[in-house]
Amino acid sequence: MLSFISRFGGLLALGLLVAGGARAQAPLRAAVVPSAPSDEQSYSKEFVYGVNFNTQGGLLGGVSVRSTRVLDDRLLRFWSIEGVMLKNAKEQTINTIVGGSYVDRKTNYAFVLRPSIGMQRILFRKAADAGVQVNGLLSLGPSIGLLMPYYISYDYTAARTQVINVATDDIVNEQYDPLKHVDPGVILDHGPLFSGIGQTKVVPGFHVRGGLSFEYGRYRDAVTGLEVGVLVEGFTKRMVILSPGNLAETDGLNRQFFPSVYLTLYFGHRS
Repeated sequence: MLSFISRFGGLLALGLLVAGGARAQAPLRAAVVPSAPSDEQSYSKEFVYGVNFNTQGGLLGGVSVRSTRVLDDRLLRFWSIEGVMLKNAKEQTINTIVGGSYVDRKTNYAFVLRPSIGMQRILFRKAADAGVQVNGLLSLGPSIGLLMPYYISYDYTAARTQVINVATDDIVNEQYDPLKHVDPGVILDHGPLFSGIGQTKVVPGFHVRGGLSFEYGRYRDAVTGLEVGVLVEGFTKRMVILSPGNLAETDGLNRQFFPSVYLTLYFGHRS
């Protein structure tokens, strides 16, 4: 929990420092080059694309799109949809003797689709053609969890003979089950990503998110920025990513609730 709070605090502090500095410089810039009033909304709609990084995903957490409509001078309403991958913190990649690799005991990939609706409030408005605008956002919606089987290439012949010959052996791509594939020494590689898409299972859930966004740019019709915040997500049952080695290990290995800190880089346009 301390690590969770410190990560969010660091991202939030960085964003506030950047926004504060830009806001402090705005009067000087306006004194040199007069501009049109900055408090007037010059658009009614906004559409942005984003790339997500979060503490529950891998190097790249996922992608998102968001459509926003202006309600008044400070308040906006939006809908969004986000697709991310979840990972288990206990995942461990193993290199095989034939140059492949697989994740020890991984039995499913976990993906989540998050449609949501929310409200955005402008906290600090930027100048028309420069500066940083700070927004507060709150959204919620369902979470559609998708568990897609994780496949490995298992050499059944080598499991009996302890000698691997990839040209003639009986090698099968199938979902990894440590209770069935008891000899890790004859796992040759992970299978293709979408091998088990036909056996994907749906796990419903719910999420709520709160964050701050910092918009940059010099043009009224272009949007570029970043969003930092906290997301709390829960599912109706545990998201089984790793297969337990025994029944006593089941409860502690996979989780049902996923709090996370996230950072989204986004760009788009206004009209």
